[in-house]
Amino acid sequence: MYRTIADIKRAIQSGTSAVSIVERSLSRIASEKELNAFVEVFSDSAMATARRVDKKIEQGTAGKLAGVILGIKDNICYKGHKVSAASKILDNFESLFTATVLQRLLDEDAIVIGRLNCDEFAMGSANETSYYGPVKNNINKKYVPGGSSGGSAVAVSAGLCTISLGSDTGGSVRQPASWTNTYGLKPSYGRLSRYGLIAYGSSFDQIGIFANEIADVKFVFDLTKGNDPLDSTSLIEEGIPFKGDKPLRVGFLTEYMNHTGLDNEIKHKIEALQIKMGESIEIKNFSFPYLEHLVPTYYVLSTAEASSNLSRFDGVHYGYRSNESKGVEETYKNSRSEGFGKEVKRRIMTGTFVLSHGYYDAYYTKAQKVRRLAKVATDKIFENVDVLITPTTASTAFEIGSVSDPLQMYLQDIFTVHANITGHPAISIPFGTHTNGMPFGLQIMSPCNEEAKLLYYAELIKKYFK
Repeated sequence: MYRTIADIKRAIQSGTSAVSIVERSLSRIASEKELNAFVEVFSDSAMATARRVDKKIEQGTAGKLAGVILGIKDNICYKGHKVSAASKILDNFESLFTATVLQRLLDEDAIVIGRLNCDEFAMGSANETSYYGPVKNNINKKYVPGGSSGGSAVAVSAGLCTISLGSDTGGSVRQPASWTNTYGLKPSYGRLSRYGLIAYGSSFDQIGIFANEIADVKFVFDLTKGNDPLDSTSLIEEGIPFKGDKPLRVGFLTEYMNHTGLDNEIKHKIEALQIKMGESIEIKNFSFPYLEHLVPTYYVLSTAEASSNLSRFDGVHYGYRSNESKGVEETYKNSRSEGFGKEVKRRIMTGTFVLSHGYYDAYYTKAQKVRRLAKVATDKIFENVDVLITPTTASTAFEIGSVSDPLQMYLQDIFTVHANITGHPAISIPFGTHTNGMPFGLQIMSPCNEEAKLLYYAELIKKYFK
């Protein structure tokens, strides 16, 4: 099993072919089919790519990711391959172009092994809303892996691929990373191009990275970051470097640590870490009074954007079309009713409501004001510390089917939506194993455009709980 990029490089250097690496990956995916991590395995194209990579290795022209097995969330476009956002309404749709982030990895000879299961249109916190059925947590198959990028997290955790790409709108990379014992990075908004990512909430969405080592997260991030002319929201300025040569400062948020929903074991482990770090690092505590407003703010704004973004899926241009419909209006109505799942329809209707006449100012405008307050308050805190540490999730993973109340499901995002609302980068790193046998992560957040600082601290903080 090749769990890291370093494992792959050692194998290639010792004479192992990219073809044999792909064959081993395909075999492992087949043996773990019960996890339902993959929507589709690209056996033929992966083998064809592997043969090309082997020739480049022989010629000494191979890229930095030669032989590395990559999985992509089923909302990231790959030319000539199907992409459906795990929705019936896009069943059998084939992409006409490749996402910029993915193309940058392909240019370095990464081998895409398949598209990974996710919540439908990335809307969910458990990976239970997929048209293709729920993903199972590889650590305990009775449990959810988290969402919406559950397939991406499980594929890396179970060794089905070396690295994977997901998307993070409200925590959809970090939350499943927490529940599968992997590393999950959400970069600053605009740091990675969104071109080729099927949109959910355009002002929140970011492509994120899963790996089994921080070094791999950093390596992939460095290869994919940078401005993209095809994405008007991608950042033009370069990231801010960080050497770690100044006194180190870490902040904790009082409302997060004292939240009534936070599991006691997770809380006590973070408190112990805080004490240990305080012996050599300056620790500061801050109040962040907007915590209880973050989830409502996120769901008002993200559903409003979803209502707009998903209006293009109408059963006319492409994707699923209702066969029994007569006329344009009935075709639209029936195709969308039959093509979208329950959770997606709920969010479209919510978003349409908050944007409607008479409610726009009461909900959408007010939520934008709260978003601004949260951004200003967070930036103010970062004037005094380098990074903030919080729990990634309030608890460990729950059993499949055990949470049916939508509001309870939405509250799974309580600690992760902060970074999406404010645009700051954040990472979840493996932190511990609960007495129930399930893992949980630690979230680290840094100022915008300072991923170098974030990843430095992620590596540093890891040493304090070894």
